[in-house]
Amino acid sequence: FTVDENFLLLQIGRLLLRKVISDVMAIPYSDVKLGRTEKGKPVLENQVTDPRLKSFSFNISHQGDFTVLAAEQCRQVGIDVMKTVYPSGTDVPGFFQLMRKQFTPAEWLTVKSEKTEWEQLEMFYRHWCLKESYVKAVGVGIGHDLQAIEFNLQTQKLSKQMITCDSALCLNGQKVDNWTFEETKLDDLHQVAVAVGPITSETISRFEKTEFQILTFSELISNAVSIRHISEDEWETFGLKRETRVR
Repeated sequence: FTVDENFLLLQIGRLLLRKVISDVMAIPYSDVKLGRTEKGKPVLENQVTDPRLKSFSFNISHQGDFTVLAAEQCRQVGIDVMKTVYPSGTDVPGFFQLMRKQFTPAEWLTVKSEKTEWEQLEMFYRHWCLKESYVKAVGVGIGHDLQAIEFNLQTQKLSKQMITCDSALCLNGQKVDNWTFEETKLDDLHQVAVAVGPITSETISRFEKTEFQILTFSELISNAVSIRHISEDEWETFGLKRETRVR
């Protein structure tokens, strides 16, 4: 039985959420209750009494070959990962023309200042990651006016060996100083941005900035338990299905 890669990455994201919440918040795996805001941001529905964890924020993203998660215990957090690929059905200039309303003139100037089309695509997806990480952190949804969000990049190239934190955010032309954006490359094709918002509790220090930890499947399900019993009849029905690709 084959499945679409995006479907698989989505399921991995759900497992990641349960693992992190169970590990960090000591909530039994099968008791974790997840919901979504009106704009689709995942939220924890369990009642939490520990003041250190009441403001626990988490976010996931999946694209290309990765599913990623970021979490904070005292700040809003959003994350986005993108794989640099050539557009399908059009060339790079045509793709940029289709996406022209998503970036500001200054951002397009930065994108198109790169020497090659591949480098321009990398810079495009870097800006996209930054914008999406912020939109997801504040939970306003993809319909937000992305031209109202502008980024000024200080470090020209991202690296797999370091985390870059000097990209500056402007909202409606005004610089915002209380947000941090942590950027890195996961490999030669994938880049990721984590938006970290203003501190919500002066008595709680945030999690330390750290590189991404790659989990094996065994590590991902190390504390997982079945949350619903599957009957023999259901397995028999599943086994009778024709192999197909879910799209």
